[in-house]
Amino acid sequence: MGPRIYRAAEILVGGSLVAAASLAVLARQAGSVSPLALLASLAGITVLGTVLVLVLEKLRRLAPGRWRDCLNLAALLGLGGLVWAAPPTLALDALREVLAGERMTQVRVVRHQVFAAYRRMDLVGQEMILERSRVFEPTVREAATAFGEDPEILMGVAATESSFHPRPSRDGGRGLFQITSVPVDARVLAREKLQVARLDPLNQRHNAYLAAATLAKYREQMNGDLFLTLLAYNIGPHNGGLKFIMEKYGASNFAQAQPYLKELPRDYPIRVLAAALAYRVWGKLGSLPRYEEGSRAQEVQALGIPGLDEPSLLDAWVSGAPPR
Repeated sequence: MGPRIYRAAEILVGGSLVAAASLAVLARQAGSVSPLALLASLAGITVLGTVLVLVLEKLRRLAPGRWRDCLNLAALLGLGGLVWAAPPTLALDALREVLAGERMTQVRVVRHQVFAAYRRMDLVGQEMILERSRVFEPTVREAATAFGEDPEILMGVAATESSFHPRPSRDGGRGLFQITSVPVDARVLAREKLQVARLDPLNQRHNAYLAAATLAKYREQMNGDLFLTLLAYNIGPHNGGLKFIMEKYGASNFAQAQPYLKELPRDYPIRVLAAALAYRVWGKLGSLPRYEEGSRAQEVQALGIPGLDEPSLLDAWVSGAPPR
């Protein structure tokens, strides 16, 4: 019975050493190398650690009892030193980066789709839209702030929905954000923020608050995933909305949900983000430069895309949590 317990203890110490060494490597390399390099490092340290454990085991078998105790103490001190040098939470963050590699690839693809949409944009027409937006901008920013939303994203939604020309549409949309149907709880939140008993979609302040409340509701429902939030906003609550579609088919992100959207407007998030980008560029540069001219592409890219370059929003995007 004794030898079996002894061998089990050896395995436990050896496995702990390998795990601690792996955590140390991952923690030290987190954020500085590619996911493939992290995986290669993990594999390498595991192999090396296994070899070291076998050597340690051989020495333990050959060593007298007193020296065997010294080897046990050295192994435990080494284990403690590795954990002290690299807290496991750092390594877990590194592992998260590896697992998020697919999501990061999606973000990079979306970024280029947004830049390409800006490149194809009628810049003269877009500047006219932005000129019209001046009168509505304070109201939109007020509504965004009230619900903790990004004002640039909300401006992008308004530009996409009405081109800042709030007239009734054929599908029943009304106001700046072409409000058609709003989730009940979003409507309640908007009333509470505005401190009114009844909402008037033709009142542009009410309209903006309704849009911001709806966006906030869908962002919560989609666990902060901006792309899914914008899709859900566009699809609306009818027949369960985007959440129902994703739950029905087991999809947890846009790439998985896309095949099931059929005739629904899959490019809506790209159009909103391109409009938000144009708003940012216009605000920073005072005009909308042509993307393909000279070094303008690099200049526009350096400004970043609203919602895709802010760390908190990007972190929510990359987490890839399913809708709730």
